Amino acid sequence: MSPDLVSLSEHIGRHHPGVSAQIALGELTLEAEADGIVGLLTFLRDDPQCRFVNFVDICGVDYPARPKRFDVVYHLLSPYLNQRIRVKVQADEETLVPSATPVFPAADWFEREAYDLYGILFSGHPDLRRILTDYGFQGHPLRKDFPLTGFVEVRYDDEQKRVVTEPVQLRQEFRNFDFLSPWEGTDYVLPGDEKAAGKP
Repeated sequence: MSPDLVSLSEHIGRHHPGVSAQIALGELTLEAEADGIVGLLTFLRDDPQCRFVNFVDICGVDYPARPKRFDVVYHLLSPYLNQRIRVKVQADEETLVPSATPVFPAADWFEREAYDLYGILFSGHPDLRRILTDYGFQGHPLRKDFPLTGFVEVRYDDEQKRVVTEPVQLRQEFRNFDFLSPWEGTDYVLPGDEKAAGKP
């Protein structure tokens, strides 16, 4: 455990006592409440002992079995300390997570991506709308309960000479794969393997 990370964790804890800290694999992770995230990010950016001025990204994680199923994860870098830090906030489908755009304007598109792919809502965001999926897309594709096939498929219809959207139809029957190599299969004998199969 790095003494630098321990002292940094203690310094942050003195100024934000409600934030829990964990050091694992040489990285510091903070867990905060959603309503305090803007204040914490501002402190991490402006405090002279932190100076996490480089905003790397925001991502989402889905744990559908939890009451607050989403983690909103912020990654920051301090070139002055040569340290990275991770900040996590838990949210559910109705929780409004305050937008980080007043602190880090670059959070704009990352929050739109988290909204688009997970359905995480950010209050105070200047333009919270989908960014990767189509305008009429249904659902949020990185949620673990989203079907692998999706709900609709988009294809070019040669007769109508345009792109059409239709409900998903699985046209191929599911096949039973044994995941064995040809040398492990029991239903057939490869040419030249007659001796291995016990045949003369």
